[in-house]
Amino acid sequence: MIDVLYFAWVRERIGVPREQVATNAATVAELIEELKAREERYALAFSDLRALRVAVDQELTDFDASLVGVREVAFFPPMTGG
Repeated sequence: MIDVLYFAWVRERIGVPREQVATNAATVAELIEELKAREERYALAFSDLRALRVAVDQELTDFDASLVGVREVAFFPPMTGG
C-alpha cells in the first residue's frame, strides 16, 4: 500500500486529501494511469500532467520515478512565488 496525498485543486477535484492505494505500478506514471482508470474525477485531475508536480517520499521527482519501496506519493500544482 502506498499513501497518496493530493493538494490544492488536485484535492478539490478528487474529493479527498489522502488515501491508501494498493498498486502494481512500477512508476509514478503507471500509478497515475491506474488512478485515471478508477473514476472520472481522477481522469479529470490527471488530465494535464504539465499542470502537476509529484513528490515521492517527500522528494520532488519526475513521473518516471520508481515506486519500489516507496511509502508516499504526493501530487500538487506547481508552486508560485509571492
